[in-house]
Amino acid sequence: MTDFEGVHTGALLGSLGISNADAVLDLREADAAQADASVKELIERSLFMPRRAVAIRLSPPPEGGGETLFLPVGRQLLAARRRGWIARMSPLPAHDGLGYFVVFPGRDTGTAESND
Repeated sequence: MTDFEGVHTGALLGSLGISNADAVLDLREADAAQADASVKELIERSLFMPRRAVAIRLSPPPEGGGETLFLPVGRQLLAARRRGWIARMSPLPAHDGLGYFVVFPGRDTGTAESND
């Protein structure tokens, strides 16, 4: 079996978390409407920014169980991924709590050369 450096092993296992992110969107105190608007704005802004990784933190379920924002935010991110606006996404590792690690491909900053 091939040996990998720690960072590569973590990437293969999907354990990229808050310490690997360029930014953190903390939605732990947000309600559903605020979370929806915040994620929508994050996705829209990412279309015009360079490549970056963002950790999205969500509240754990309340004591005794209940709804979280994990599924609604996940659906929103999956829709963006299908459109090619997200390069990679995975759940945060357990030690970082509930949420997602998302990599936005960013805007191509290279200049196109014309053949004129």
